[in-house]
Amino acid sequence: MIYLGLVLWAFFQALSVIGVLNYWRHLPADRKVEGPDGAVVILSVRDDWDGGADLIAGLERQEGARFRLLIATSGNCPAAMALAARHPGWVEVIAAGVANDEGQKVHKIRAALRALRAEDRYLVFIDADIAPPARLVGRLLFPLVRGKAEVATGYRLLLPARLALGWIGAVEMQLATLPRPANGTMPWGGAMAMRRDAAERLGLEGALAGRLSDDMTLGLVARRAGLRLRPVRDLLVATPLDGGFGAALDFGMRQYRHVLTNSARMWAVATGVVALQALGWAFAFGSCQWVAISIGYGAAWIRVAARARILRSVLEPEHMRAVWRSLTWDAVAPFLVVWAHLAVQLAASVSRRIGWGGYDYWVRGGRVVRMVRSRG
Repeated sequence: MIYLGLVLWAFFQALSVIGVLNYWRHLPADRKVEGPDGAVVILSVRDDWDGGADLIAGLERQEGARFRLLIATSGNCPAAMALAARHPGWVEVIAAGVANDEGQKVHKIRAALRALRAEDRYLVFIDADIAPPARLVGRLLFPLVRGKAEVATGYRLLLPARLALGWIGAVEMQLATLPRPANGTMPWGGAMAMRRDAAERLGLEGALAGRLSDDMTLGLVARRAGLRLRPVRDLLVATPLDGGFGAALDFGMRQYRHVLTNSARMWAVATGVVALQALGWAFAFGSCQWVAISIGYGAAWIRVAARARILRSVLEPEHMRAVWRSLTWDAVAPFLVVWAHLAVQLAASVSRRIGWGGYDYWVRGGRVVRMVRSRG
């Protein structure tokens, strides 16, 4: 029985190593950008947004990309209005009002879609908390302009502010460096793009109505419509992460509640895969088999080395220090990362309430059935 367990454990660890190495192998060497006319970047912000000096500076230095910036607010964002006054012709502000039956972010994106101009042909969606690389917009537009896809996406890479937050960064890094074939990819709302004609074909503004998750909704309706979705593997977009343990736990549960309330099957598959890894570590320690523990740690260290090479090639140098906080957890306590990952997935299943952006939402089948302002 122990021998069979060792064989299965080695098999699963080998698969995980092959997955990361496969991601590394398929990183594009020639990272071309496109800067077509008719590109618009849509940014949804809260009304208490501080103006995102680093974000705007990052957008101003985009390589080879020409675009206008459409900022969607609830209606009273002084920082957005000040930015538009400083950059007339480049920045436009849209006041969406306050939602009562859908996610506030979705509500603002829908308002932005209704405000598009006739010449807008490429839509780029970003989040306010990212640290955009200089090639972000151009890389997202490249597969769309070249006719390789109708939807393109990058993926989030968390930058923990402290080592204590490295566990959630390590969890997210596991997801970020999974091989993502086009037919198995879901877009990430922090950095995704699509052709305007594809959005109109989907009826995107109407498809988002009543929803909480913008990217999950877009991904699911695009998949059903047979659109081509392309992951841009070298776009692992740095996203700073601060706060305490509770904030990190809330973040993780919110992500998986988005998945669960939109696709229970997707949540079940993801949870099942992590559960197998968690059981493998429990077997390794429970059986006191040093061979099993060595297999687990050996595979973890190979993955860490490969991920470090991946990240050095795609991130700005100043972000690598924060990344090492996540890699350290993955190297020193890979079993804790896996167990924490499973705990977050399971905790996400006990409620359909999602706290996000100052509101509490109750979601069923991807649709908001109730929303209230969060206390405090």
